[in-house]
Amino acid sequence: MNIKEAMMEVLQSILPITVVVFLLQFTIIRMPVKDFMTFLFGVILTFSGFTLFLIGVRYSLLPIGEEFGVFLMKNVNLWLLIGMGVALGFAVTISEPGLQILANQVTDVSNGEIPRILLMITVSLGLGIFLALSLLRVIFKLPLRIILLCSYILVFILAIFSSQKFFAVSFDAGGVTTGPMTVPFILAFGVGMSSVSGAKTASEDSFGFVGLASIGPILAVLILGMIF
Repeated sequence: MNIKEAMMEVLQSILPITVVVFLLQFTIIRMPVKDFMTFLFGVILTFSGFTLFLIGVRYSLLPIGEEFGVFLMKNVNLWLLIGMGVALGFAVTISEPGLQILANQVTDVSNGEIPRILLMITVSLGLGIFLALSLLRVIFKLPLRIILLCSYILVFILAIFSSQKFFAVSFDAGGVTTGPMTVPFILAFGVGMSSVSGAKTASEDSFGFVGLASIGPILAVLILGMIF
């Protein structure tokens, strides 16, 4: 991917919302000029930042994720597999910008009752554990549908006993982990593992990684709500 391709991809992503805000500004909202100029400055920063980020992901995060997947499959050690899955999932999730924003908002809304760092660690650990479960699914050829079904049954059971505050936060936590840091790495990781294992459905297995890994934060936050 060259710079021009990255710029076009980012432009296609942010242009629709930018056009909508422009139309609303000159028809309905008419926000102060200062606020509108701040918005335009934010659009420029977003465009520049995501362009650089996208290039970095394509040339660093994706190859690293795939190499890790290949390495683990060539050195199949169950405990190493579980440990690396948890560690990698934790590391890539806790650096997710969306998670940090969610943690800040939850802390503000709860007046500090839910500590920011505790929520971030809980979500990251939940994803790490379920990423390890995703790796075991590829190794032992476990059916994804059965695992997803059992996991969501457990989610709704825990939701009954968890705090109402944590119920909404838990599903938001599952959403923020599908951000620009986490998804590319997990997909590349899954493709690397599946390709070495000789699976004909390598792409399907890697997409299963994201779906299954996103349940981990939901369960983790619900359990945290039960503890609180």
